[in-house]
Order: sequence, then C-alpha cells, then structure tokens
Amino acid sequence: MCKLPHSEEPEQTIQLQAALLPRVRQSRAMASARKPVIVRKFSRDWFAGYAGASFGQQEPELEVLDLFGKVVRVDWGQVKWLCYVRDLPTGTSDPANPERLLRKRFSVRPRTAGLWLRLILNDGDELEGLAANDRSLVTGAGLLLTPPDTRSNTQRVYVPRPAIQTLEVVSLIGAASRRHAETRTPGLDQPELFGRESPD
Repeated sequence: MCKLPHSEEPEQTIQLQAALLPRVRQSRAMASARKPVIVRKFSRDWFAGYAGASFGQQEPELEVLDLFGKVVRVDWGQVKWLCYVRDLPTGTSDPANPERLLRKRFSVRPRTAGLWLRLILNDGDELEGLAANDRSLVTGAGLLLTPPDTRSNTQRVYVPRPAIQTLEVVSLIGAASRRHAETRTPGLDQPELFGRESPD
C-alpha cells in the first residue's frame, strides 16, 4: 500500500476544502433566498416547496422550487393563495389542510397597525388579513396579508389579484394615534407653571 508523504496531506486537505467551499456557500445562499411555502390551487390540490422574494409576481406564471429540487411553474389564474409557513408538510400532516389555516376571520379587532381587509375569492371562500397601508394595495400584482392567527403554521398569505373577486377595507388600524402624534405640537398643551409677567 502506497502512502502519501505527510507534508502533502495538509495541502490536499486544503485543496479539498477550497473545492467544497463554493458549493456550501451556494446552498446556504439558496436556503436564505427562498422561503418555505405551500401553494393552494382552485382545483383544491396543493404542493409545497421554496419560493424566492419575487417568485414571478410580475410574470404570467408562479415559479416555485419543489421539495425534489425541480422548478415548478403554475399559471397565476390557477393559484388561490401562496402561504409562507413555519414547517413544510410531513407524513403526519393533514393532507386536506397542510397550511393549518384554521382561522380565516378575526374574532376581535386586530391590534397590529395596517389595513384590515376582507377578501372574497373566486371560489366564494372568505379570507381576512392585515395588509400594509402602502401603494402595493393598488399597484401590486397581489396582496400580502398577515392572517388572523399568526401562531398557526401560516405566517403570511399572498393572494394574487386574479384570485380576488371582491375586496373590502374593514378598518384602518393604528391610524388615529399616529395622526394625533403628528399633529400635536410639543409643549403646546402643557400649561405654564408661572404666568408671564407684563412689562412695567
């Protein structure tokens, strides 16, 4: 059996680590750039995978990397919603509701600032959520909502605009206190401790 000299072993180890380093960095970048999602279609079937930051919002098709590393493209007209989730479904998950989106309406008035929206989708399903009060409500390709129960598996719900039949703004949360703080002049509502002395 032939052995390499000891002086060459560290050099080969360094070369091997250098060769593997780009792959490790690339896999970490992919993991951080893509988030776990569950895509629900109007046909009631679903699939899980990883979506990037834009995931083709401005494109005619949704693009998701599935659990087998294959890029899946779905026409936006078929998509009911895309849920950003904590955990991807496993063998023990409920196949009928992997999103675990049990509460679709707020039972009480939400406390987080934003627009409280009520959506009726094309299949008649109703969904409420909080959206950012910005230009994306009008110009965006869809709506990104915070669901009523953020303790469930679903953290955010993206609803493409073609899936929305009607949209109702229920309330603007957190606007009154912010507007009051902006209009109040510091020191104006504080009474003076001593009255101003009139000049002799």
